[in-house]
Amino acid sequence: MKRSRFSRRTKQTPDTEQLIRLAGALAQSGSRIEDRFWETRLGGLVDRLLAENDETALNSALDHLYGAGGRAYDELADLVESCSEVRRTETADILLFAVPVLAWSRYTIPSGSISAEHMANIRVQLQAHVLAADTKLGMADFLFSPDQLPQSYCETAQLAEKLSKAAQHGRDYKIDAQQMAETVPFLSDTRYILAAVAAPKGAPLFRWQEEDGNRIEALKQWRTQGGESLRPLLPACAVELLLPQAYHGAALEADRASRPYSVRAAVAFLQTTLNIAAHELRGVIAPYYDRHLEEFRIGFTRPDSNDVIHGVVWPMLDSEDEAADTAAQIEAVLRETGIRDVLALDQRFPLEYCDDCGAPLFPNPEGEPVHAELPEEMAEDAPRHLH
Repeated sequence: MKRSRFSRRTKQTPDTEQLIRLAGALAQSGSRIEDRFWETRLGGLVDRLLAENDETALNSALDHLYGAGGRAYDELADLVESCSEVRRTETADILLFAVPVLAWSRYTIPSGSISAEHMANIRVQLQAHVLAADTKLGMADFLFSPDQLPQSYCETAQLAEKLSKAAQHGRDYKIDAQQMAETVPFLSDTRYILAAVAAPKGAPLFRWQEEDGNRIEALKQWRTQGGESLRPLLPACAVELLLPQAYHGAALEADRASRPYSVRAAVAFLQTTLNIAAHELRGVIAPYYDRHLEEFRIGFTRPDSNDVIHGVVWPMLDSEDEAADTAAQIEAVLRETGIRDVLALDQRFPLEYCDDCGAPLFPNPEGEPVHAELPEEMAEDAPRHLH
C-alpha cells in the first residue's frame, strides 16, 4: 500500500544511494527494453535488501524520492511492492494475494484462527471462481484485521516466502494466534484472508487472465458463491466482498472502498439504533489538516440539533490531494444513503483528538470540532470506536 510520505533527513547509505540512482534511471527510460534493463538491476537490489531485512534503506530511498517529486518514487514503490509479494522458482510463478471483506456490525467484528472445515470451503470457492486452472493454493488459516497485517515490506516478504512454500505443496499455513496483535474494534472495518497462488511459469494466476475469463464475472461469482463460505466467519455482520488480487493492490482497493462503505454503515447503524429514517439525519463534512490535508471527517447530527451523535473518518489515500473534489464525493455518498441535509464546511480544521479517550473530534454545523456522543439511552450498546 503506497502511503503519502513526508520527506525527512536521513543518512544515505550506499544501498540507499544506489536505489535512488536506479529508480531515477528507470523513471527516465524511453523504451520497454531499457525498462527491463533497469528493472532487473533495481529488482535485484530490492530483493537483496528484503532478504537482509533492511527496511531502513528502502524507506530512506522512498522518503528521498517522494520529497524530490517525479516518477522515480512511484517506480521504486511499485517495484518494492512487487518484490515483496512475488516469488519465482525454475518452474513456477508465485504471488502473495489478499482476499478483502468489508464488514460492519453493532457487535465486535471477528478476527482470528479459521477452522479446517471453513478453510476447505474457502479453498474450493477460490479455486473455482478466482484462480486459474492448474494453479496451487497456500492459505494462512487466519482472518486478519488491518492491525494484524504485515507492517513493513520486509515482513510482507517473509510471509510471502512462507506462503509460497505452502502453495507449492497445495497446503495451508498455520498462524500462531498468540503472536498476533490485538484488534481495535470499529463499527466498520476490513478483514483479510492472505494466501499465495502458484502457477506454472508464464501461465495465468487468476481466472480473468484466461481466454474466457474477465474480472467482472469473477467478482460476481466470488460474491455469490464465495460469500457463503466466508459468512460463517463474520456472524452478525453485514459484509461486502471485494475482488481477491495481489496483496498490495487488494489492500489499497480495500482502503479506497472502505471509505464509502463506512459512511453507508454509519447511516445504517444510526437508523437501526435510533429507529429513524436517513432523511432525519444531517451530515456535516469538513477537511482536517496536519502539515497537509490528511482526511475529511463527517459528523452526523439530527436536523434540529448541533449535537454530533456519530462520526466517520474519510482518510486521503495514495496520490489524492487538496485538488481532488473529495467533499463532493462524500456528499454524493451521503445523498445515496437517503440523507438530504448535507453541510460542507470549507475552513481548515486541525487534526485533533479527544484528550481523554483519543477519539477523533468531528465537525458540528457551527464549525466546531466536538466529541461524537450518542443519546445517553443508546450509548451503552454502541461500539466505542468510530471508523
